Amino acid sequence: MTAPQQRNDASSTPTTLKIYDWFNGPYPARVRIALAEKGLLSNVEFVPINLWTGEHKAPEFLAINYSGTLPVLELDDGTRIAECTAITQYLDGLDGEPTLTGRTPLEQGIIHMMTKRAEIEFLDAVSAYFHHATPGLGPQVELYQNAEWGRRMGDKAVRGMRYFDNLLKDQPYVAGDAFSMADIAVLGGMIFASLVQLPVPEDCAALRAWHARMQQRPSVQAWRAMVERGAA
Repeated sequence: MTAPQQRNDASSTPTTLKIYDWFNGPYPARVRIALAEKGLLSNVEFVPINLWTGEHKAPEFLAINYSGTLPVLELDDGTRIAECTAITQYLDGLDGEPTLTGRTPLEQGIIHMMTKRAEIEFLDAVSAYFHHATPGLGPQVELYQNAEWGRRMGDKAVRGMRYFDNLLKDQPYVAGDAFSMADIAVLGGMIFASLVQLPVPEDCAALRAWHARMQQRPSVQAWRAMVERGAA
């Protein structure tokens, strides 16, 4: 399938964006927060795919996204974009004013670097902990588990928390002086850690203070309101 044509102005924003996700999933949260930051929530048709019953691993959804992961953005020409960073990159460019992924090559490089670190060192590590060291999504989904590996990934996630704590002692946001996609990725890690009851160390004062500030952002409050009302 060919790539969609680039949209460079607000008038070219699609009337409706279709997103396959689940309302309280930690990875879907990243895209929902990005949508709220960009003022695009009213443009979205959310198609619920129930993570907790394994619907994302069913043949019907695997035909949409072979990796069986959420979220997935579907455009009106049938093009599908998976992976949170790729979806956010697309959304950020719709109005020609990228505020989440960087305006200059330097900003873009740093934001993408820190987003990747947030995934590898924290968010994905929590995911591995969940799927291997806990019952996860149950036997219908968790066909193989390695509890020792899961515990190691839990330890890695805590090390990731400490890394971002040290970083945030010297700068207000994960990628520097402005809120970005990297902050959203760390928020995803915090959301997932809370879901699996993997606590942030008490001495991570900077990370805790940053997280408290993030809760005041309208985009995060909009996401939380959707979760509270079970908005699928």
